Amino acid sequence: MNLAFIIDPIERLDPGHDSTVALMEAAQERGHAVWVTRIDQLSVQEGQTWAWLTPVQLQPVRLQRGQYEIPQPWYRLGEPVRRPLGTMQAVFMRQDPPVNTAYLWATYLLDYVPTATLVVNQPAALRQANEKMFALRFLDLLPPTLVTRDAQEIRAFLSRYGPGVLKPLGGKAGEGILYLDPADRNLNSLIELSTQGHLPVMVQMYLPQVVAGDKRVMLLAGEPIGAVNRVPQGYEFRGNMAVGAQAVPADITDRDREIARRLQPVLQAAGLYLVGIDIIGGYLTEINVTSPTGIREIDRLQGTQLGHKVIAWVETQVAIGKA
Repeated sequence: MNLAFIIDPIERLDPGHDSTVALMEAAQERGHAVWVTRIDQLSVQEGQTWAWLTPVQLQPVRLQRGQYEIPQPWYRLGEPVRRPLGTMQAVFMRQDPPVNTAYLWATYLLDYVPTATLVVNQPAALRQANEKMFALRFLDLLPPTLVTRDAQEIRAFLSRYGPGVLKPLGGKAGEGILYLDPADRNLNSLIELSTQGHLPVMVQMYLPQVVAGDKRVMLLAGEPIGAVNRVPQGYEFRGNMAVGAQAVPADITDRDREIARRLQPVLQAAGLYLVGIDIIGGYLTEINVTSPTGIREIDRLQGTQLGHKVIAWVETQVAIGKA
């Protein structure tokens, strides 16, 4: 098969961390041709999505004594060619957030990939499933949650539930997440800085269980396939690996499976095939749909090969014509 990956510039990827690289390596190891492109290399001509596609050969990382050894160079690019994405059997949309105007326009261009080509995840679903707001469809699985730009509403929420966590609706990798103490003299200023006076933000009740870890559970077609716990370090309260949280092994619990079962029909119907959900103390906090990470850490800690599992699923979908 020919598999295309829409990515950030490849030189920016971290082969020891990025799930995208794990997926590309697995595709190559399973005998498929791997192509890369970027959102600024997409176009629509005569009603079909085209891209400048560059073939890539990867030198896979190797796990040695619990750490990844990264070959140098770890990739080699061929000559780019311009062709319809419909010539690919599958396309992975793996551009990292933020979901800005350029990202949204790219999803509209991807609407014109023929239905015979599997797109992971479906572009319409990426537009609709804001990674913070989408979880509100499952309110009973969440901690108490408020979305507003109004400082008085936020103060009232904190008075009722105690300390909270403020999240920008378009943030990623822990950027802009704040711990809100209702007694903090800077509280109004923090709210002003985050809302910029007009932007809504999400505020959730602070879950003290986060000190034991913010669990990332990877879902494939709604089924849990692996988990990793991200434990905040030092004075940091955020459980994001991008801000230094330590990745430690985690089992998939009955509660995790219960949450996944609730999400599965909605995710499947939307075409959100590869998703990372975040769970703290048994509460669902986010549903990550753009380019969820965690595969490398789970494989390193658990001895799994989740990239191969994902590509095997793609092979099956293509073979039975469910793209």
